Amino acid sequence: MNNLNQLLFKFNHKQNFNYDDYFVSKSNFFAFQLIEKWPKWEKNILNIHGEKFSGKTHLVDIFLKKNKGKKIPTNQLDNNLLKEFKLYENIVLDDFNEIFDERLLYTLFNLVDSDNKYLIINSFIPINEMDFKLNDLKSRCKNCLFAKIDNPDDELMFAIILKNFSDRQIEIDKKLIDFIIKRIDRSYGKIYEFIYKIDELSLKKKKPIDFKTIKEIL
Repeated sequence: MNNLNQLLFKFNHKQNFNYDDYFVSKSNFFAFQLIEKWPKWEKNILNIHGEKFSGKTHLVDIFLKKNKGKKIPTNQLDNNLLKEFKLYENIVLDDFNEIFDERLLYTLFNLVDSDNKYLIINSFIPINEMDFKLNDLKSRCKNCLFAKIDNPDDELMFAIILKNFSDRQIEIDKKLIDFIIKRIDRSYGKIYEFIYKIDELSLKKKKPIDFKTIKEIL
């Protein structure tokens, strides 16, 4: 898991959500450890929160490959799915970033508790900081496990950049990657944008990536 040929996510390629493709660093270690420790959780609802492209979906896909469960985008949650959830021990709500039917969510929380199930919610911000109107739901959201995926550290940024260039069959010197890391915003979204643009520019110019090209994109 510490090999720099491993990656948190792939950008504009087919996403690979395998266990060995998840690069663990200080930025995501706590969330990864919780996924690994299941079912030895202190509570049965886990909220993984972090920036877009930070690997939350990758984490829950790793989890569901090891443990039976059901994952759905939050905007697809309805009463029919609540009935279907009774068949699964683990439930994952992905992309929980907009407030929807609060009573439906509260009902899901009750189902998880009453049937001794486990629920993972992926979101940009912690669910206990969301502006719910239903007081009972507010209270329940405070009583969860929370795992934040922090902005990428140097080690994780290096792994992401290296693997994405490798996926594109682009050779790049380590010095260039170090140069990028020192100058790019410490953000998964900015890394995504940078790699997309530099790949696009290198294809147009049909030249290897050098300091001049990197400076132009930055």
